[in-house]
Amino acid sequence: MPYDRYSNRSGDPERRRHAAYDADAPRGSGRGRRPKTDLLHADMAHEPVSRRGLVKLVLGLGAAGCVWGLAGHQIFYHGINEERLEDRITSNPTLYAKRGTMYDRNGNVIAASEECFNIALNTTLITKKNKKKVVNALVKHLGVDRAEAQDMVDEESTWTYVARKVDSDVTEALLEEGLAGIETEQTTRRVYPYGNLASQVIGVVDIDNNGISGLELQYNDDLQGENGWIKRERAADGTYIAGGAYERQDPRDGDDLVLTLDVNIQRAAEDALADAVADSGAHYGSVIVTDPRSGEILAACSYPTYDQADLSNARTEDMNLRVVTDAYEPGSVFKALVCGAAIDLGLVDTDTTFNVPPVVLAGSDEVTDVDQRDYQMVMTVREIMRRSSNTGMILVGEKIGADSFAEYLDRYGIGHASGVDFPGENTGIVRPRDEYDGASVAAMSFGQSVSAPPIEITRAISAISNKGVMTTPHFLMAKHGEEIDWSDTEQRAISEEAAAKVADMMLTVVDEGTGELGQVPGYEVSGKTGTAQRASESGGYMEGSYMASFMGFAPTKDPQVQVYVTLDGTGYTSVAAAPPFAQIMETCLKTLGVKPTRSTEE
Repeated sequence: MPYDRYSNRSGDPERRRHAAYDADAPRGSGRGRRPKTDLLHADMAHEPVSRRGLVKLVLGLGAAGCVWGLAGHQIFYHGINEERLEDRITSNPTLYAKRGTMYDRNGNVIAASEECFNIALNTTLITKKNKKKVVNALVKHLGVDRAEAQDMVDEESTWTYVARKVDSDVTEALLEEGLAGIETEQTTRRVYPYGNLASQVIGVVDIDNNGISGLELQYNDDLQGENGWIKRERAADGTYIAGGAYERQDPRDGDDLVLTLDVNIQRAAEDALADAVADSGAHYGSVIVTDPRSGEILAACSYPTYDQADLSNARTEDMNLRVVTDAYEPGSVFKALVCGAAIDLGLVDTDTTFNVPPVVLAGSDEVTDVDQRDYQMVMTVREIMRRSSNTGMILVGEKIGADSFAEYLDRYGIGHASGVDFPGENTGIVRPRDEYDGASVAAMSFGQSVSAPPIEITRAISAISNKGVMTTPHFLMAKHGEEIDWSDTEQRAISEEAAAKVADMMLTVVDEGTGELGQVPGYEVSGKTGTAQRASESGGYMEGSYMASFMGFAPTKDPQVQVYVTLDGTGYTSVAAAPPFAQIMETCLKTLGVKPTRSTEE
């Protein structure tokens, strides 16, 4: 039948549904046909989604995804995005300050800084095409292992150090390759014009130019300065954008320091000490040279030593300045301090006599003299010093008594920090007064049962060489162009008269006694020998192993130089320490232009 939109018999489904709806409605009910919207909803319930609706759905979901992604980057990845942006614009993040220069007392440079570069990689700027070229450049110019270089290039990083402290000419040759991703950072490194001279005193810095030992550590805040920084905007290929963002904070260089050291005296001390250690078979040795009037340290060293430029072969113990870090029983050098206390107390004078037996008990221990005599002798205090009599000094110590003995140890600063401007000072071991036993005073009278570092003994003996007033040993002479005043650290230990009498007795020791090998032609030299047994780890003392020492100053009546030599672990007595003392003292007196005090024909 032909199509008839008005006929209920039409093939049009829609028309048939409408007719059915009309037939269901009661006549006269007023309901008539259903609203068109109802008809539309009913139709949609049975129809598939239209093409237009599908497009709208897809577009809506896409828009929602974009909004979510944008929100995620703004909220959840905000920090990461800022870092990536920062990586694009920053370069040379640190401008290293130039570390201050160290000079000796005469203006000689002994530690300085020179410009060099750190080399790093920003692999985000290295294209796949250039990876091999970058690897080849690192191997060629920096000597980097090829496999290691490849690993660094493959690593995703904006700053990976490849080499530190690289010479300027090597850095320039590397940059001439023109490869993006190879970054440089200007820095400095320490150089030592006199090689390893005074290496233990000067100390070393770490890879970031921070002092980690010696005076580099002690005065790090002064020497270090303050680093700066630089920021420049660059394009994705690593090139800088002309007129782009630029910020710079210049570094503030560190302060220069003038030290009390004299490079000529330092060299003489190190050479003499090295020879003495070799000749005596000692394990270690040390020397400290001071001006007792001021406490200025003209030289200080230990042996063996080390090379700051080759730390890979340096032993930790060889980096120590043993005059500061190690404590010993001082032995007979201590007798000068005991005599100073006794004379200062008015208990004895240089010509006071004692009946000195061959053996004296210190607690339950029998103490004898080195001459091993078996008879009693009448000795003056001067003779006790000249012979370095242990038994005689015990009698002097008994006169002083325990209370006064402890008081004068404090006066001399024994067991207390010396005040030296150097890290790691050992204060030694001193028994407090309330722990003294029957042997304490006797043993300490000849330098046993007490330990102190050479720096403490040096300060204490300056009470003898400097008219009774102790000066503080120190290395710093000037900074900011102004001399440092150390006078407020001075301290009187004994009277000027007592000091002069002890100095005169020490002159007798060198002229006629145990210290004859310490003589210097043309000069009056006051000195005192020392031989201390080395303590055993199992208790008691080691047989045939000594700490040989010699302490002295010159000229006797106006001391300008004081020298202390110690040789630890030698089979020899103080006789081993006297020759290097004389050698160093002679160099000092001539270097400083000290006029002779006696004829060389005497």
